[in-house]
Amino acid sequence: MRIALIQSDLYWEDIRANLFQFEEKIWKIEKQVDLIVLPEMFSTGFSMNAANLAEPMNLTTHKWMKQMANQTNSVVCGSFIAKEKNQFFNRLLWVQPDGNSKTYDKKHLFASANEHLIYTSGTSQLMVEWRGWTFRPMICYDLRFPVWSRNKKDYSYDCLVYVANWPKKRATAWNTLLKARAIENASYCIGVNRVGHDGHHLYHSGDTSAYDFNGNQLALSHDKQETLLVQLDKELLQQYRKEFPVLGDADNFEMR
Repeated sequence: MRIALIQSDLYWEDIRANLFQFEEKIWKIEKQVDLIVLPEMFSTGFSMNAANLAEPMNLTTHKWMKQMANQTNSVVCGSFIAKEKNQFFNRLLWVQPDGNSKTYDKKHLFASANEHLIYTSGTSQLMVEWRGWTFRPMICYDLRFPVWSRNKKDYSYDCLVYVANWPKKRATAWNTLLKARAIENASYCIGVNRVGHDGHHLYHSGDTSAYDFNGNQLALSHDKQETLLVQLDKELLQQYRKEFPVLGDADNFEMR
């Protein structure tokens, strides 16, 4: 599984400018990949101005993602500000080359930024099959809540994917928790973050990275705009799970 992780600065609340820049970055990817991952709210930045920025499904951002997925023969994944039935959502889109799209609405809204006052919390998890792999995509603050990302004893997914706008002042938590999620779930774990200052003058150092099932770091980008190419090995993952079936000893519980 070949994955492109695009770490970028974002134009604040400018959908058109962000789509243009990400299109350029996507076409600069030198090798064919299976999955392209963009940051949280990649078309606007982490804005609470949902009333002016939100889009319904199948409009500008969604159509652009469909176009990119079709032209690259890759899944394109990232979150945007969605509007549905007079509610706003921080919505992740998983868009396949054939146009088939799956969605995940951010479960854990960041109250410190009043996200919970603007957006509606998601209630369901997303699991997607793609080219022989099972992915579990989530959004930013979800990373702090391990129960929500818990793998099953029969290994319901192979790779966690987090898209984020995670500021530098909490970078230690970002780096630590990505590694922890990989180890505790015996899965690959990927985190794609932005860089640069946002409209609130918060600085983001990126630290986009990928970890294997044993907590080994496979890639890292810090403090710069960069596209990382990562290759995941399914055979190594299966061998590890066979030799060290740690989740077989896990506690039984269910989300309520």
